[in-house]
Amino acid sequence: MAAQTVATSANASATPGSVDLGPATGLSCRECGTRFELGPIFACVECFGPLEVAYELPAGDPEALRAAIEAGPNNIWRYAPLLPVPADVASKPSLNPGFTKLVDAANLAKELGVTGKLYVKDDSGNPTHSFKDRVVAIAVEAARAFGYTTLSCSSTGNLAGAVGAAAARAGFRSCVFIPHDLEQGKVVMAGVYGGDLVGIEGNYDDVNRFCSELIGDPLGEGWGFVNVNLRPYYGEGSKTLAYEICEQLGWQLPDQIVIPIASGSQLTKIDKGLQELVKLGLVEDKPYKIFGAQAEGCSPVSTAFKAGHDVVRPQKPNTIAKSLAIGNPADGPYVLDIARRTGGFVEDVTDEQVVEAIRILAQTEGIFAETAGGVTVGVTKKLIENGQLDPSLTTVVLNTGDGLKTLEAVSGTGQTATIRPSLDAFRAAGLA
Repeated sequence: MAAQTVATSANASATPGSVDLGPATGLSCRECGTRFELGPIFACVECFGPLEVAYELPAGDPEALRAAIEAGPNNIWRYAPLLPVPADVASKPSLNPGFTKLVDAANLAKELGVTGKLYVKDDSGNPTHSFKDRVVAIAVEAARAFGYTTLSCSSTGNLAGAVGAAAARAGFRSCVFIPHDLEQGKVVMAGVYGGDLVGIEGNYDDVNRFCSELIGDPLGEGWGFVNVNLRPYYGEGSKTLAYEICEQLGWQLPDQIVIPIASGSQLTKIDKGLQELVKLGLVEDKPYKIFGAQAEGCSPVSTAFKAGHDVVRPQKPNTIAKSLAIGNPADGPYVLDIARRTGGFVEDVTDEQVVEAIRILAQTEGIFAETAGGVTVGVTKKLIENGQLDPSLTTVVLNTGDGLKTLEAVSGTGQTATIRPSLDAFRAAGLA
């Protein structure tokens, strides 16, 4: 869809040049470099390439910037000087996501044969229990700036809940769209916030196409679709994962990081965040490798990577990892570039391996991951076994959501035994 068309859905009060999004100075095409003013547009009118936020980042003493960040709130707003948000963002109604735990996963390391340091960045600790709270928080600020009244999205589940919750907190109406056959836990969590939740017959790619049509229709007037017409701003929220990981490592880059792939935006923005920290002098530059993780039943990026292709061919998803089930990932080609540039890899695992990995993480570190986390841990295990990930280096694995949302994946888990309330029955069960 042409960017000019999308821009018409913004409130007329948001005139060019009047938008305050902090250090953000405009939008830049990732393909041809054409610049645009800040606005609710996501595609370049010259080449239809994706747009990214361009910045005038803080200059000066890195030590002073580090100190200012560390003195900030214990959420993503500590990084406000590096994000497309106004300076007073921390004072506005928000779910205030971020600064989740970086877990020293020594037990998991032993299980997987890792001899270096292994960490799990556990984003299930966010307000709606997934990393999507980060990206939505940034999108809300863009929606405020552009005068929107309704927040919307196309979602595989987690984003729907994050939008519903953020809209309720910030005073927006919400109307979100999901595939009709999502996990029930995600459906309930997305609906409880009181907004409209609409199931679309089909998969995520069908939902996304519908939302693109709605944006260009008068019915979509005043609607901010966080992952469509607000996508350039929304995507920047994933940079905060990179910022936090490095800060929690003592302002150091990890050697290796394993990231799940849905659209691919999270992976590309984490790389962007790492590069920004280097340019600002907040971390010492050194090589790092980025690995992408997919489920075999929806693995267009890993398929392209292994075949040496630059084009990602769409696939029809068929996997229990529904939060990653995007058959035509928008950032797929950029993921390929980053994995190759950093010396990483893009791998996939079967649904059976996903379930096994969920259990391994739960039984070693007490972290109950949703299926996307199972994909990431499963791919990490496979990369180590295949010699593609160095077990002696410092590695960070992302868990992006809570296993309570995808209980169906481990539905065979239950009581060890059912006994009468007596010691004899306990002994007879062989549990003593």
